[in-house]
Amino acid sequence: MQPPRTSVFLARDSYRRRRLADALRLLPVVGLLLFLTPLIGTGHGRTTAAGGLFIFAVWFGLIVAAFVLVRLQARSAVSTADPPGPASRAPGHEHSPASAPPDGP
Repeated sequence: MQPPRTSVFLARDSYRRRRLADALRLLPVVGLLLFLTPLIGTGHGRTTAAGGLFIFAVWFGLIVAAFVLVRLQARSAVSTADPPGPASRAPGHEHSPASAPPDGP
């Protein structure tokens, strides 16, 4: 009889957090490439106004994408965080360091 196999895959929550962090890191690179697009394609009959509107649309899209990605990352970080409770305190330490009498003369 063979021992049970361990999973090679990461937990779904940590995988999702890592992919969101990767997407946030990649967003400025994608934005830079999209900002350079009107400069590369100026010889194809595009007007300056169309290029300006494209850059404004890309800028707005980057803001929205960053907002959505940060919200998703914050939501996944909150859902996986352990809530603080009495189990997190060491037994026998009822006094906080602020209420302890000062040491010294």
